[in-house]
Amino acid sequence: MEKKLKKLSKRVNFYLKSHLSKLNSKELITPMKYGLFPGGKKIRSKIIFDVGKIFNVKKNNLLILSASVEAIHAYSLIHDDLPCMDDDKLRRGKASTHIKFGESTAILAGNSLLTTAFEILSDKNFKIEDKIKSRLINFLSRCSGQTGIAGGQFLDLSYEKKKVSLQKILSMELKKTGKLFEFCCVAPLLIKKNKKYLNNFSKIGNDIGSLFQII
Repeated sequence: MEKKLKKLSKRVNFYLKSHLSKLNSKELITPMKYGLFPGGKKIRSKIIFDVGKIFNVKKNNLLILSASVEAIHAYSLIHDDLPCMDDDKLRRGKASTHIKFGESTAILAGNSLLTTAFEILSDKNFKIEDKIKSRLINFLSRCSGQTGIAGGQFLDLSYEKKKVSLQKILSMELKKTGKLFEFCCVAPLLIKKNKKYLNNFSKIGNDIGSLFQII
């Protein structure tokens, strides 16, 4: 399993580096790369590839999905670490992005990685139907914004030092972590237009997110 994760991590990172190298503006690339690489174990990407394998999705399409998800994940971590959020000085064994480059640069780098995810999904190299591409972009937007990561982080901060019900905690964790895992489980099915198992894999993604947060 460890070898497979490392191999996949190299593939996803190579794709992301290749995408970033094509961008004309270079001002924020260094802090973006700092927050993005090496990028952890790529658990979300592994889920995308595992589900994609079940439904026979082209590997290149799975790679593009993975790259977009990893960009979203990196953005969320950069912002989570900020002094106004969780105020973490370390991330993955090195100084957090705002410690290395300053708060304003970290915010802008995070914002740029967020938009990079949608650049990747809307790219002409992602050879799927425009209707499906639009649906994926819309779904990832909802998993990342107020109904997903951003909304979950807001609730997490608002619950600090308060006695909160278990149901509210589970709802917060579903948004903060579960929604992105849901995207990972569902996106390959959307590409294959598979409606039969959509609800099943949506639930699997949310359950994985809950388990991840509990651990």
